[in-house]
Amino acid sequence: MSAHIRRATKIVATLGPASGNLSLLEKMIATGVNVVRLNFSHGQAREHQERAAMVREASTRAGREVAIMADLQGPKIRVGTFEQGKVLLREGQDFTLDAARQTPGDVTAVGLDYKELPHDVRRGDVLLLNDGLIVLRVEDIEGDAVHTSVVIGGELSDHKGINRQGGGLSAPALTAKDMEDIRTAMSFQADYVAVSFPKNATDMEMARQLCNVAGAQWRHKPGMIAKIERAEAVPRLQEILQASDGIMVARGDLAVEVGNATVPALQKKMIRAARGMDKVVITATQMMESMITNPVPTRAEVSDVANAVLDGTDAVMLSAETAAGKYPLETVEQVARICAAAEAAEDLEHDADFGVQALGRVDQSIAMGALFTAQHLGAKAIVAMTDSGSTALWMSRKRVHIPIYALTPKISTQRRMAIYRNVRPLLMDTSADRDTALAQAEVQLKERNIVRSGDLYAITCGEPMGQPGGTNMLKICKVR
Repeated sequence: MSAHIRRATKIVATLGPASGNLSLLEKMIATGVNVVRLNFSHGQAREHQERAAMVREASTRAGREVAIMADLQGPKIRVGTFEQGKVLLREGQDFTLDAARQTPGDVTAVGLDYKELPHDVRRGDVLLLNDGLIVLRVEDIEGDAVHTSVVIGGELSDHKGINRQGGGLSAPALTAKDMEDIRTAMSFQADYVAVSFPKNATDMEMARQLCNVAGAQWRHKPGMIAKIERAEAVPRLQEILQASDGIMVARGDLAVEVGNATVPALQKKMIRAARGMDKVVITATQMMESMITNPVPTRAEVSDVANAVLDGTDAVMLSAETAAGKYPLETVEQVARICAAAEAAEDLEHDADFGVQALGRVDQSIAMGALFTAQHLGAKAIVAMTDSGSTALWMSRKRVHIPIYALTPKISTQRRMAIYRNVRPLLMDTSADRDTALAQAEVQLKERNIVRSGDLYAITCGEPMGQPGGTNMLKICKVR
């Protein structure tokens, strides 16, 4: 088993057939996976519950707590099925997308899983199928039938996705299946729920409400992640961020709707916006795509991961690479190495000015004060004693090369903090007596070889202890 590489950027890995056994998953967590993604586009409720139980067991065996993210499928904007499973479309031919068709499709027409398509498109619209590999132009709409001509042909198989160039398909973000899946995710207290195709804040608020109701019997409220993959979501980024705990830069569907060339700049803008609003951000899609079949990544993939790290992403996500690829463990090792190397080369100057931000809260001011002081005194560690995890989140929004250790008495908070950049969450039964708790914290740091005699570290806590949002004290300590 390879050693865990110290790094600030977190790794999200998708669980699937390639990684669905306990000993491999334990190795992946030991090697660097911080968040395990369960993709609700595949599998039944029972399978997800079993996988979640396996994640918890693997993390216990690896001695590292991880978060579980339930990723909802969202609306199925897809074609139906074909008689032969697929057809070959040729440039210039006519092809009909027919919402009323009940029989399997052929080379002239196919049914639709998404019945609203005829109401959503107009003559002249461009439709992109199968992640943009096939391009159709709408020539006419007749009742339930959308008549198109093939601009770029290719092989089209069952249930491939449909996007409209520029966005504008009206499918709701939450389907009946998603609502059922939310109940399943709350039955094992998923730490995060990722919502597919949200268009606005209302979609996220509705998803949060459903999660909170479904999780009420366990007194569990998950973090909400908005997947930005619709063109309409981009101008509404601020309001979506406001209504979420974080976003995912979902570059696949987003690229199909807004164009490949637009995505890199959007990625940077979205990461900046999320960090500026104290939200987490995950960069996803094709990060290490070639490692599905190859034991080493391409140079372009290495650059892609490194650039996401330099942009300030909290986490990079692996999808098919760990779910279905040949090299799930090797992929995690490679990503961990790339992240560590990129962080070592980071230019931190632009984050070093803590004086610009207006802070209206005591706990936020203490968090910034800890970073500022630790940076200037060359402290070995910053320790946040936190009930809700907010102090650690605020600290993680500024880039410093001093590790932040978040000590919490709540396992749900520990798991939730697993995705925060540069935060190492530890479980500690914080005593109600401040001095005892501070002494316990130092013992933890020494036992883990984080600090040794003579080292300085900064520690924040609240007085009285154990009150969420009550951080009001900063202490600089020298290890005896």
